[in-house]
Amino acid sequence: MYAYALVMRIMIVDDKVRMASLLRRAMEREGYLTVVAHDGETALKLAYEHHLDAIVLDVMLPGLDGFSVLQRLRESAVDTPTIFLTARDTNGDIVHGLDLGADDYLTKPFDLKVLLARLRALTRRKAPIHPGLLHVGNLVLRSDLHSIECSGEMIALTRTEFALMETLMQNAGRIVSKEILVEAGWGLGGEMNEHNLYVFIASLRSKIQLSGEAVSLQTVRGVGYLLRSGVA
Repeated sequence: MYAYALVMRIMIVDDKVRMASLLRRAMEREGYLTVVAHDGETALKLAYEHHLDAIVLDVMLPGLDGFSVLQRLRESAVDTPTIFLTARDTNGDIVHGLDLGADDYLTKPFDLKVLLARLRALTRRKAPIHPGLLHVGNLVLRSDLHSIECSGEMIALTRTEFALMETLMQNAGRIVSKEILVEAGWGLGGEMNEHNLYVFIASLRSKIQLSGEAVSLQTVRGVGYLLRSGVA
């Protein structure tokens, strides 16, 4: 299925790979996009590179700790809503984290449902910074940038590629005829040229390969093309 959505992107920062994976799976089931960092320096780099809607941040990280990460972000005027999720549970730690600019502080061990509820509350309080996005699997079409985002990587599209991909994503899970795609790419009454269409479809396929098996663009011989989540 497809949907227009204000897709929220959450950064998870935890040095424990297993914990980060658990959080990532839980958040992606809730419909969030995620990026993951296992140390403070990587977290800073990702925070500056990505438009994030929230950060779930551990304190005890290798190198730069979570308190220092948040302090640097706030000093750089990065005001992304942040929840500390940490075993550091003294009143002094909690006060320090909130004074640094954290929006919430949750101690480990924790209830996953409580974390997700707090994350929903946090993202509701801040208006999303993203325009309307089209989301199929782990593929996101960004109309503001005329590009697609696939597994966290931004990929530029030509005008025609964008028009074709937009039509395919709007009809994800359904066969789109060649005629409809030609109209989308070359305008009403556009001359039917299957070779040109094939070339553009091949280009789009190569650009979405980063999705792995999350998204496939299939040829329905003699009819058109089918974009779907997963591989048949």
